[in-house]
Amino acid sequence: MTDSPITFFQNLEAGFLRILEARAKAPGDAVVDALTQQAFDVLDGNVALQPAGSPAIACAKGCSTCCSLRVTATAPEIFLMARYVRLIDRSPQGAALNLVHRVQVAYRDLAGLDERARFAHQWPCPLLIKGICIVHSVRSLACRGHAAFDAQACRAAARGKDVDVPVSETHLMMRSLIQNSLQSALRRAGLAWGLYELCQGLALALDDKASQPAWLTGGDSLGPVVADCDMAALAHSYNELHRS
Repeated sequence: MTDSPITFFQNLEAGFLRILEARAKAPGDAVVDALTQQAFDVLDGNVALQPAGSPAIACAKGCSTCCSLRVTATAPEIFLMARYVRLIDRSPQGAALNLVHRVQVAYRDLAGLDERARFAHQWPCPLLIKGICIVHSVRSLACRGHAAFDAQACRAAARGKDVDVPVSETHLMMRSLIQNSLQSALRRAGLAWGLYELCQGLALALDDKASQPAWLTGGDSLGPVVADCDMAALAHSYNELHRS
């Protein structure tokens, strides 16, 4: 990122808004695809540029230590993931995985648990198959934006040890900037712009209790699983950024 954080936010938000302004003429899937692809491309491209002297990222395929954490995501991310899960379940190779059922069971088991309680139970994400994320290519900004430098420290923290886990500040900053610019664009376009508990939101979307068309026309179809957040404070922050 060569721009200032404010300029970066404003430019990225403008790009999201251009996609949203064309949504009346584009299929809903195309709008969701364009929003998420832009968000993921920008994050993945920028986090590859770690500051000089930074240690290597310890996260690797097969490492699922942090996959018991409670994850939140925007509506476009959840609708994209729901479509991907359905495609896997309908394929000859993926039918035996029964991902939709796995997500629905997790929703039932995790309903009402806060982040601390969920992590204490160490229930893994239902999209992990033998420790591998089956939807890795469409994983959320939250998952992409969490990266550690010390796998041993991660495992110790997961066992309840009081240890400091060194994480990539670049990943955290980029995730925050991109997610907030997307939320701000959704808000300006008159769409529900909150964050939702990923597993529960995915279960609703897979049950068709939360429809993508309803969200694209201004409804909050994921509202039942919205994460606690001071939306008024966020809205104020976005308004200030627009005035900068």
